[in-house]
Amino acid sequence: MRSPSGTAARLMPCVTTTPRVARAPHRIGVLPGEGSGPEIVRVALDVLDAVSRATGLPFDVRFGGAIGIDAERESGVALTDEVASFCEETFAAGGAVLAGAGGGRFVYDLRRRFDLFCKLNPIRTWRALDDVTRLRCRRPDAVDVLIVRDNVGGVYYSTWSREVVDGGIRLAQQTIHLEPEVRRLMDVAARMAALRRGHLAVVVKHGGLPELSALWEAAARDAAAVHGVEPLALDVDLAAYRLVQEPESLDVVVAPNLFADVLSDLGGVIAGSRALTFGGSYGADRAAVYQTNHGSAHDLARTDRANPAGQVLALAMLLRESFGLAREAELIEAALDNVWARGIRTADVAGPGSRGVGSREFGRCLTAAVQVGARARLPESA
Repeated sequence: MRSPSGTAARLMPCVTTTPRVARAPHRIGVLPGEGSGPEIVRVALDVLDAVSRATGLPFDVRFGGAIGIDAERESGVALTDEVASFCEETFAAGGAVLAGAGGGRFVYDLRRRFDLFCKLNPIRTWRALDDVTRLRCRRPDAVDVLIVRDNVGGVYYSTWSREVVDGGIRLAQQTIHLEPEVRRLMDVAARMAALRRGHLAVVVKHGGLPELSALWEAAARDAAAVHGVEPLALDVDLAAYRLVQEPESLDVVVAPNLFADVLSDLGGVIAGSRALTFGGSYGADRAAVYQTNHGSAHDLARTDRANPAGQVLALAMLLRESFGLAREAELIEAALDNVWARGIRTADVAGPGSRGVGSREFGRCLTAAVQVGARARLPESA
């Protein structure tokens, strides 16, 4: 099965610099999150348990505290010192964090705290879900785009001033883009493109943000020359159009924080549901956090209606990129494809003739598919 990264090579060596010492069992720090987060994280952990039982691989799963809005209610901050220490201990042990959604400033504070400067958001389509995708591609599984997102700069980390002028309010914003930060991100994106199909699109806004666009475009040209890939500058509106109209034409797309945030969410339209979106945030010291791209969905909490697929795909990405367990990640992805192909769907991706199930039932079907798939695909590990 085709990997969501579009290549059998792991992504993290392009992001990180220090060698990993093999450790067993693999440490996974879990932050269940808020809203529907704990339910879909539970499904992902059931899938992990099925992988462990099928392959014999041990995992050291540990749980952290409240994040996001839940943490703000308890302590006044979205990222507590307790949770930050939990993440730091996980990273120090050679592990990675699997997180549910957290509101407020949680993800922004977490990224700044650990310099998780790069986020990778794969966008792909699934042949088994061709009947519910919002777009019609030339081939049902043809879309394979990687969004490389600036995680620690741009408008999300602006400083603001506020004053009353003539009976109204004037907000002044200062946004800082440091050239070294842009260039280190661009180096990751160009390396990604070199591992994939050799095309690098940098998202800019020439008329509205000429100085910023010039910086990003120059960094893209330089990184592309180093890694032997083809650079292309796209205004953000054209990038959005092409992502929807002709996603097969795009390979690696690198963008500032705000632009990439919006473009990544378009991946849900392409795939058929926002619940199918996911990604990983990486730091230069091999710190890594994996999450779905969608929100907490408080309206679906405790209703057994949330689609856990994005969280499960985030788990597969964690296994592949942080631990080098490509076969195990592919086993999870194949199980998802198998369950969908049999018409077993959550409500958001239910198509003609499919059988609608809740989160828990979908998870049970998925873990069973992992076990069946393991006997066929990983006989030497059974």
